[in-house]
Amino acid sequence: MTGRPLNSKDEAAVEMAEGLAGQLELSPGRDGVVMGATLNGQMNAMDIHINATYNTGIADTNDKFIKLPFSFAQAFYDTPKADSIVLLLDHWQNTDLVKQELSGRFASNQIHVEFKTWKELSLFYKNVRNMFDMIFLFIFIIVFIIVIMSTTNTMGMAVIERTREIGTLRALGLKRRGISFLFAAEGGLLGLGGCIFGLGLHSLVWAAIRYVRPSYTPPGNSSPVPLLVDFLPQTLALLMIFMTSLALFSAILPARRAARQNVVQSLTHV
Repeated sequence: MTGRPLNSKDEAAVEMAEGLAGQLELSPGRDGVVMGATLNGQMNAMDIHINATYNTGIADTNDKFIKLPFSFAQAFYDTPKADSIVLLLDHWQNTDLVKQELSGRFASNQIHVEFKTWKELSLFYKNVRNMFDMIFLFIFIIVFIIVIMSTTNTMGMAVIERTREIGTLRALGLKRRGISFLFAAEGGLLGLGGCIFGLGLHSLVWAAIRYVRPSYTPPGNSSPVPLLVDFLPQTLALLMIFMTSLALFSAILPARRAARQNVVQSLTHV
């Protein structure tokens, strides 16, 4: 925003969208006149003072909007009423909680008010969000299958390639349970080590993004949007447990099969 914000003591002070101000050749500190019809259909005109210009963030609305004091809007439309009231929250995660609390308070005072959250009003957002959810789910399934197949294949090959070593251990008196425990411990340690390395790489990339603060301009927007990457410890912990368990069990199954083989056949395995 360029200029000063709205002041309730100055009813004629307004904030104008940058695109509209550019079309009208207005800038902060300039005066203008707004003209329109009241609710009764009569023409009305009032003087305004441009306090500031701002970017709406959307190209389709950046040349249409003006922010006015509420009392100025009531006088312009010649009405004491309001069509709707928009409540802006500092944290969007509290939307449902605030809606529930306000609904309870208004209901207790017998005031009938209809509440709609931004998710209910923004159909475009819901459609785009659902589209991206489907795309990311499809990509996740593909990557998930590749990770499982790669892990099981790698651990299976690591066991099969050491069938002769397994035969040697069996010849020295190590039981089948010991073979399974030995390779399970190896698979678990390899999985845990890979997870720790991946966690370090993830943290490094996350810190780099936080430091660089890259941004991009989505289609239809008139201002850049920062690229944010959240650090989710609980999700990362679950992934580490899953990958460690996957590597562990991927090593147990082929190790048990190799341990059941005849010792002589294991020793002569190529």
